Amino acid sequence: MTRFTALLLPLLICTATAQAAELTASVDRSRLNSGETVELTLESNDVTQFGKPDLSPLEPLFEVRGTRQVNQLNTLNEDNRATTRWIITLLPKQNGSVEIPPLKLGDVESQPITVQVIESDTREESSAREPVFIEASLDQTSVYVQAQAILTLRIYHSVSLYDDSSLTPLQIADARIEQLGDMRTYEKDINGVRHGVIEMRYAIYPQHSGLLSIAPQTFSATLVDTQPSQDATAQGPKPGKLMHISSAATSLTVKPKPMTYPSDAPWLPARSLSLSESWNPEPDHTQVGDSLTRSLTLKVEGLASSQLPALPATEANGLRRYPDQPVLNNQSSDRGLIGSREEREALVPSSSGSIELPTVDVVWWNTFEDHLEHTSLPARTLQVANNPSLQVDTPAGNAQPLSAADSEALWWWKLSTFVLACTTLLGFGLWWRARWQPAILRAAQTGPSPRTLLDDIKRASQANDPHATRQALDAWARQQPETLADMAARFVPLSDALDGLNGALYSETGQHWQGEDLWRAIRTIPTAERVQDPVGDSGLPPLYPK
Repeated sequence: MTRFTALLLPLLICTATAQAAELTASVDRSRLNSGETVELTLESNDVTQFGKPDLSPLEPLFEVRGTRQVNQLNTLNEDNRATTRWIITLLPKQNGSVEIPPLKLGDVESQPITVQVIESDTREESSAREPVFIEASLDQTSVYVQAQAILTLRIYHSVSLYDDSSLTPLQIADARIEQLGDMRTYEKDINGVRHGVIEMRYAIYPQHSGLLSIAPQTFSATLVDTQPSQDATAQGPKPGKLMHISSAATSLTVKPKPMTYPSDAPWLPARSLSLSESWNPEPDHTQVGDSLTRSLTLKVEGLASSQLPALPATEANGLRRYPDQPVLNNQSSDRGLIGSREEREALVPSSSGSIELPTVDVVWWNTFEDHLEHTSLPARTLQVANNPSLQVDTPAGNAQPLSAADSEALWWWKLSTFVLACTTLLGFGLWWRARWQPAILRAAQTGPSPRTLLDDIKRASQANDPHATRQALDAWARQQPETLADMAARFVPLSDALDGLNGALYSETGQHWQGEDLWRAIRTIPTAERVQDPVGDSGLPPLYPK
């Protein structure tokens, strides 16, 4: 058995290593023009592999312009992880949809990737070009007000440049500007001449209808002088002349909001829109007092997250709502910005029965198909059961009419209540007579007194501790002649203070709670509504009762 284990262990280690090893592939962009290069990155975490991936499957569809290797060692929690990356510059040989085939490194293989190669304008390529020039282009000639238009700036250079290049900041009056990702660099063949390309992309959101003018953008750079120097002692390239190149002025037609768009709905011009929800936990088995977190996520292609409106609040009878701050996020893609807005709210059922949640509807304008659309989440019903540990005030459902049997039972209940009231009155008379008899020492009160419980509430609320305050409040309420909910219903300051306490307890992000309002509300409850301490401040019965 020992020999078998010794032979099996290396095999298991090799198998685990093979399973962990992988070769991942990615590209710096999925859409490019003809004559432009794309960078393919292959990454491996297998330190046992040597050499480089087999690039021969690329030859039919791509020209390999260059390959460089990057080795990296990362340390996380005393765990060393080594990775090797190969960055391969590829020039597609054809237009349209071109697939980068799987590449092998040892026993592992990368996944295929498809890129879109768009045919360039041959008229521009046939014209004479300067060693350095700049182009500015818009993805469309007209957009709706506050909708997205993408401006692309490309600087082409067939000569070497120093790192002192600069581009004037993009400023457009009556428009909001968002930069899309980082600067890109690649290569492009123009008339058989290889050019380096520096690309910047911006999302533009016009704020007013009419004609939007985009001023020329100026690029400044110093050329590298490749001519041999007259000084024999000089080494390396010499600074050449400083160049300033400007793009052509462009304009954009901005259309007003369509007349058919609802006047009471926020204006949302987008390419696409999605609306989703999630629950934590799932509201399948919900009881009174449970805390449910509902998340609504609005995801829009073509708008920034700051442009997205607030989603309708969950308003329903028998349901308390404690909203959190919205979570905004922007994601850059080839077609511009994708903004998202997530709104989370804690929902606490306060009554049993069926609770109807209304439909969540978002109105928006589809700029791709140019028409009005509605995206909705259907209405849903929450079934809330009674919680044995809590006292339920009123069911959420409608009261059912009493039957004949129920009416008879109610009559007997009234009669028994009357008899009980008479006996209680008789007992009170006997007690009143006994007060004038010789005193009998009363047994000491079991449990904490109301005054002690009030002190606990005071200490917890002044310490701004919501959990300790809730425990002390529940203990004090059990000694009161009526429930805490009944007192809150008749005493508004107490109700408001309890809402603040529940918000701090149930809100997912938590709130900084101040307990002074709750303590003030407890102290200002009318005296008749609080149980007085029967033994006074000293905790001892009177020596000579009346």
